[in-house]
Amino acid sequence: MIVAACQHENRKRFGKTRKGTPRFRCKDCGKTFTESTEVLGGMRIGLSRAEQIIKMICEGMSVSATARITESDPHTVIDLVNYLGERCGAYMAEHVRELPVNDIQADEIWQFVFCKKATAKQWNYVGGCGDSYCFTAIDRTSKLLIAWHFGRRSEEACDAFMAKLDAATTGTFHISTDGFKSYPTKVKKHLGDRVDHGVMQKIYGKNIYNDRGGRYSPARIIGSSRTPMHGTPYQIEQICTSHVERMNGSIRTFVKRMGRLTYAFSKRWDNHRAALALFFMHYNYCRKHRSLKKQTPAMAHWLADHVWTVREMIEAVSSNT
Repeated sequence: MIVAACQHENRKRFGKTRKGTPRFRCKDCGKTFTESTEVLGGMRIGLSRAEQIIKMICEGMSVSATARITESDPHTVIDLVNYLGERCGAYMAEHVRELPVNDIQADEIWQFVFCKKATAKQWNYVGGCGDSYCFTAIDRTSKLLIAWHFGRRSEEACDAFMAKLDAATTGTFHISTDGFKSYPTKVKKHLGDRVDHGVMQKIYGKNIYNDRGGRYSPARIIGSSRTPMHGTPYQIEQICTSHVERMNGSIRTFVKRMGRLTYAFSKRWDNHRAALALFFMHYNYCRKHRSLKKQTPAMAHWLADHVWTVREMIEAVSSNT
C-alpha cells in the first residue's frame, strides 16, 4: 500500500532510504515520499519493516533484541509499539462489544514499572511507577480476551474493569474471579442480575522463606475453595479460574516486559499499557490457539473469518483512526 504525499497518480520509483524502504517521486510536482509512511504516523519505516518488528515483539523478544535484528533504532521500536498499541486498544474497545458469552473468567496479573513499590516509596517516586496490575477477562470456550484494564490493584481499577466487561458483553452468563475483595461489589454494581458470580479462593501453606527475610514466589498452594456469591443456582464445579491463569502464563511468555528477573521491564507507564494492548490484539486475531483447532479466538467467537496476518492487523488499526 503506497500512501503518496500528493494527489497525482504519475509517479516512479526513486531509490531507497538508508533503511531499505522504497522511495517514489511524483512526475508532476516532483515530491518524493516513501512506502506507507503516513500509515504509521509519519515514522520513516515501511509496512514490511513495521510488520517484522511487531512480529518479534509479539513473540516475546525485547526492544533491544528487536532493534538489533531489524537494524532499527530502539526508539523507533518503542515509538512503533506505542503508536500501534494505543490504536489496538481503541480498536478492541470498539469492536469487542456486546458479545454473547456463557462463561467468563477474570483475574489480574502483577508487574512493576520502573521500580517496585517498596523502592518507589523509599525514594519518594510519584506518578507512573511501582506495582501495576492488568485485569483480564477471557471467555472460557473461545479463549477470546473480552476485556482488560491496566492500573493498580485498587477498588477504582476494579470498577473501571467491570465497566469495560459490562460494555463488552450482553445477555446472562457465569463469571469466576479470584478472592480480590473488590470483585463481589463491582460485579454486582455493573453486571447485576445478568450474571452468576463465583469466587475461587486459593489456600496457601506456610511460607518457608520467612526465615531468610523475604520471598519472591508465593507459598505452595495446598488447597482451594469455591464460593458462590450471587445469582441463580449453578454447578459448583463451574467456578474456575484455571483458563485465565493459563492466559497469565502466555502474557508472561510473549510480552517481554512481563518477564520476571530481567532488564526488560517497562520504564514508563504508557509504554507498558501500549505493549499489553498490542499483545492482546495479536492474541485475539493473529495467534492460532491449539485448543481451538488452529483457529484464533476471534475466529472462534465469529469476529473474524480467517487468521489475520500482522500486516492486516497493522492496516486495520491504522485505518481505524
